[in-house]
Amino acid sequence: MNEAAIEVEGLTKRFGDFVAVEAVSFAVPRGEVFGLLGPNGAGKSTTIRMLCGILLPSGGSGRVASHDIVTEPEAVRQRIGYMSQRFSLYLDLTVAENLEFYGGVYGLDAAGLRERKQWALQMSGLAEQQDKLTADLSAGWRQRLALGCALLHRPEVVFLDEPTAGADPISRRQFWEVIYQLRSEGITTLVSTHYMDEAERCDRLGFIFSGRLVALDRPDRLKRAPAGQLLVAVECDRPAAAVEALTGRQGVVYARLHRAGLHVLVEAREGSAQWLRGELEASGFAVARAEPVGPSLEDVFVSLIRDAEEPTSAKASADKPAEGSP
Repeated sequence: MNEAAIEVEGLTKRFGDFVAVEAVSFAVPRGEVFGLLGPNGAGKSTTIRMLCGILLPSGGSGRVASHDIVTEPEAVRQRIGYMSQRFSLYLDLTVAENLEFYGGVYGLDAAGLRERKQWALQMSGLAEQQDKLTADLSAGWRQRLALGCALLHRPEVVFLDEPTAGADPISRRQFWEVIYQLRSEGITTLVSTHYMDEAERCDRLGFIFSGRLVALDRPDRLKRAPAGQLLVAVECDRPAAAVEALTGRQGVVYARLHRAGLHVLVEAREGSAQWLRGELEASGFAVARAEPVGPSLEDVFVSLIRDAEEPTSAKASADKPAEGSP
């Protein structure tokens, strides 16, 4: 079995009474592209910062590149590359000067720095702009430079925290070409994202919500409708009104807008799609299409969030005093 590059067991981080990450556990084999998908504030960045030895966990354990993140944080930092969500390079330095600075931080000798600097300039497409001030680069070019700096010292494990946020489509595609190149070289990459198309490109994917890991599997395995349920794609007039009309209706798990139409998760039974069409038409909607489809990652994510929120909603309802009670 492939040795784990990242091992996490019950990892927890509290800030006072707030639990940012709660009992997260997973393992990432060497050479895998592992994705963390979740909304803003879900705990992705906090998890990554603990694994990089930047934040001390409140509980649980973790090992990265065979080193303990609590007792050996410096050894961890020497073996990883980290690209933070917030741009952290020096704007008043040129592209080349930033690369030279970080090469010195990583302890590269003169010959090694020359080689890796040229590699980073070619990889990022910044060879023609190496004398340009970093402040004058676009957001996409800055992200490419940050990635080059993170990879200068040939790390064993790379952490990329929403690396393509704000980048143009071409830059995003080039980022993923580099990630796949790293995989071919046996380098492990953990990348957080909120882009569904990028999540599809990961070897395995973890959904994180409210600090908890709510699902973990290959993207193709995650994209399955829950047992006893069926996803129906609907094209009709007034789709927003149709969502409102279906929400809370018996037999409908959820309805949401999807592109120009709807995705509706219903209880699976014979003729579910036809039943749904009939329900909409009886409510005055003109339905052009209603047929079963395979769930997208977005559908899976919506369903997982709904399931994760249900216990909280149920508890809140249970704790709410009955009408007229003291």
